[in-house]
Amino acid sequence: MNLKDLYIDFFVRKGHKQIPSAPVVPENDPSVLFNTAGMQPLIPYLMGEQHPYGTRLVDVQKCIRTNDLENIGDTYHHTFFEMLGNWSLGDYFKEESINYSFEFLTKVLNIPIEKLGVTIFKGNDLIPKDEETKKIWLSLGIKEERIKETEIDNFWIAGETGPCGPDTEIFYFRSDEEIPEYFDPEDTRWVEIWNNVFMQYKKDETGIHELPKKNVDTGMGVERVVAILEGVNDNYESSIWKSTIKLLEQITGLSYYGNERSMRIIADHIRTAVFISADPTGIKPSNTDQGYILRRLIRGAIRHAKNLNIDNNTDWEQLLAKNIINEYKKYYKELEENEQVVLDVLKNEKIKFNRTLEKGLKEFEKIINNLKDNKLDKDNAFKLYDTYGFPIELTEELAHEKNISVDKEGFKEKFKAHQELSRKGSEEKFKGGLASRGEQETKYHTATHLLNAALKQVVGDYVHQKGSNITTERMRFDFSCDHKLTEEEKQKVEDLVNKWIKEDLKVTKEEMDKETALKSGAECMFIERYPDIVTVYSIGNVSKELCGGPHVTHTSVLGTFKIIKEEASSSGVRRIKAILN
Repeated sequence: MNLKDLYIDFFVRKGHKQIPSAPVVPENDPSVLFNTAGMQPLIPYLMGEQHPYGTRLVDVQKCIRTNDLENIGDTYHHTFFEMLGNWSLGDYFKEESINYSFEFLTKVLNIPIEKLGVTIFKGNDLIPKDEETKKIWLSLGIKEERIKETEIDNFWIAGETGPCGPDTEIFYFRSDEEIPEYFDPEDTRWVEIWNNVFMQYKKDETGIHELPKKNVDTGMGVERVVAILEGVNDNYESSIWKSTIKLLEQITGLSYYGNERSMRIIADHIRTAVFISADPTGIKPSNTDQGYILRRLIRGAIRHAKNLNIDNNTDWEQLLAKNIINEYKKYYKELEENEQVVLDVLKNEKIKFNRTLEKGLKEFEKIINNLKDNKLDKDNAFKLYDTYGFPIELTEELAHEKNISVDKEGFKEKFKAHQELSRKGSEEKFKGGLASRGEQETKYHTATHLLNAALKQVVGDYVHQKGSNITTERMRFDFSCDHKLTEEEKQKVEDLVNKWIKEDLKVTKEEMDKETALKSGAECMFIERYPDIVTVYSIGNVSKELCGGPHVTHTSVLGTFKIIKEEASSSGVRRIKAILN
């Protein structure tokens, strides 16, 4: 039995219900480009909604994180990873949570206690030290010198306000060296493997208050723990990556050892690209949001393929993608269902990027022909990187052939400044989460249901939701449609939504099994993301959808609905942007 199956089986025996993994692209959460943790799809339930599966949950969630993309190529960072998680929604709290984690690690996985270290919340002016967690760890046999108190790293909050609380992180000493007596989380030989978050407070404008209903949210990365169990200090030497790395060695005719960084990056980026392009939301490479990340990953893999002398006219990326699909299709059926989509995305982007590389080579020739001395300056080196996707190593290699030096230090400065700008933008994009489920977002979320129903009446029953994005200022709704809406159609849709708002229709909520919900006519966007027991929201007699919320209780609070734009999103998909006044 592998780690994922062991984990699910353990927590099911502890009274937890398994829930399916949500898609990698979150539904109705504009604060993030991708689901970055197992808790994200559970936000409505962590905020107080009743989960149809009860108060104890467990799952394996597909996650994508791009905030440390520059670290990919080391032994343990990945853009796509699987997160094992267990939750208590107002059920058990610190003692049971820590005991479950400790039992699973030491009894099920047989990890020696000597190799474990933990961090706890040190306390600050507002919140006291988490003495309870410390006592629990001590009672389980974790020595005092293996417990480290920190402030910043051991307090969790999703945004500026909302549920928050201390957490305890579990570390494993991943090294063949002698285990030090004292645990130091800054020592890179100690690798974090599990995080237990105790949501016991709520932060608002007036301060921090105790929550009457406390939740536990935990997460453990599959890749890191598998590497630990298999006794390797490099994740890419574990069974998770074995077949992909072996295939890369066959394609290149090179050994992994000596070419680790490029092979890790290719393996990581192609795996993530497979999961993004197989996602039911239909992401394609582009210059914005998820599409930009997908493009960047594929192009990064192609650049490193060039480092390994892979012929880009061969189908190397198709071979790797098929291998990854075969490895994961048992758990994620969308990979098999959308295999051709994935292969087409990779092939088409490779063809486009090959053309860009050719243009970049011409630009390089133009730059060096205009050089006044034998040095390529930082601005031109960065232009080749930013506009044409040339890594600095490729620019140096080309320049070396012409006996020209490159201002590498200057390039690094420009690159660092560029990274800082990207990171700030990313932080803005990622700072939402639990705090982004406010009153206005709730109104917009309910309005998407009315818009979906109106489009079905005006355009046709074949219309189905393909995606949505909500902020406090507006809603964006993607739907299947084979034509641009006429002015008359747009007006009819708008009038119909406003009519239903004025009628003050009641919004009701029911729980039922998935099959009954579908037979009753309930609409849903991605059937595979829902568990066997689902929540169905009805708005009067006009709309009935499977949904995780949040919703208003009656429609008159929505105000006035106004369509501000209707445009193409992708082939066969249209997009409406609308506001509520």
